[in-house]
Amino acid sequence: MSEIIDCIVVGGGASGFFFAINYAEQHPDQSVVILEKSKQVLQKVKISGGGRCNVTHAEFIPKDLSKYYPRGERELIGPFHRFMTGDMMSWLEQRGVALKIEDDGRIFPTSDSSQSIIDCFVNEARRLHVSVKTSQVVTDFNYVNKRWQVTTKTHNFEAKQLVISTGSSLKIWKKLEQLGHKIIAPIPSLFTFNIQHKKLTQLQGLSLSTHIKLYEINSTKRMLLESSGATLITHWGLSGPCVLKLSAWGANLLNKLNYHCLISINWLPDLSEDEVNEELKKMKLEQSKKQLSKQLSFNLPKRFWLFILEEAEVSITKNWGDLSKLELNRISSTLQAFTVEVKGKSTFKDEFVTAGGVHLKEIDFKTFRSKQLPQLKIIGEALNIDAITGGFNFQNAWTSAYIAATTN
Repeated sequence: MSEIIDCIVVGGGASGFFFAINYAEQHPDQSVVILEKSKQVLQKVKISGGGRCNVTHAEFIPKDLSKYYPRGERELIGPFHRFMTGDMMSWLEQRGVALKIEDDGRIFPTSDSSQSIIDCFVNEARRLHVSVKTSQVVTDFNYVNKRWQVTTKTHNFEAKQLVISTGSSLKIWKKLEQLGHKIIAPIPSLFTFNIQHKKLTQLQGLSLSTHIKLYEINSTKRMLLESSGATLITHWGLSGPCVLKLSAWGANLLNKLNYHCLISINWLPDLSEDEVNEELKKMKLEQSKKQLSKQLSFNLPKRFWLFILEEAEVSITKNWGDLSKLELNRISSTLQAFTVEVKGKSTFKDEFVTAGGVHLKEIDFKTFRSKQLPQLKIIGEALNIDAITGGFNFQNAWTSAYIAATTN
């Protein structure tokens, strides 16, 4: 015997919960059920932002916001005009969740706890009589006689409307493919670089402003990709905004290269080559009797400066005035074009994001309704949409869920 429901949401994550709440508010006379495969809902919300939940980003112009999405940039411009970052902030604040904007534009609850967001969603779902069923692994779904037949390991359901919000679920994608949707194969989109350079990784914890260029392993003649921003040195390699942007925009390229490539790092991106060379010459002239290890240049951390000297094969016991032209050039080159091999990737914290999912041409972005299957909507990361870190992936979840919930 099947349980009859008006709307079934498969997936109790960010987009699924937000859809269910807004749909129930729009349709108080209809029944809404969330089917979540695990024992807990909103797990990604709980761990995001180091447990603080980076709910969105302080970018308030739709077209500018869309540029943070390597996949989905063009498609999201229209939806962002209808539900943006400011709309999400208002939605939460109207429900008692105070927010703050940090210096880098990321937006968090003032409590610095993801539990504030989880409590808000759970309380709203309870108030609106949204039924949340956990440990419900969906094994099949089909459209029969103008209704969706949804089967889990323990229950059978029927619904007029079905919403897929399962993120990067291979099983759900495979089923959608069987029903006629084209699926873009998933690949990692947000990851850090593994660098097997012991002296560099010994500088773990240092964060510096950089400009990084990416090349094929056997050639530095043709640059493939570049990015600017802070780079964090870790015990396994490189992380930080600059690297994460490269990983997102270069997801397909890096996958084809098997995450094996060369990168050239400019540790002084705000200075031109001439400015760097002039500063080094000035140091040689004005600090001629000072030892290199004791008179630093460019306001660099001391341990990083010593690393640069070692990589440039210049003795740290030398005085500035004793440097040859060749040694000055080697220091300059190491500062502006430090080349190192990338040999793999690592997941960025717990925030694993994939590129891939339902082909965007098969979705009506005015409603997030499937063009292939009747009475089916697909939202969040189940679509081939992903963004760089900073709250942007959550904003895709909020926007797609809200529009899908409030349009027919």
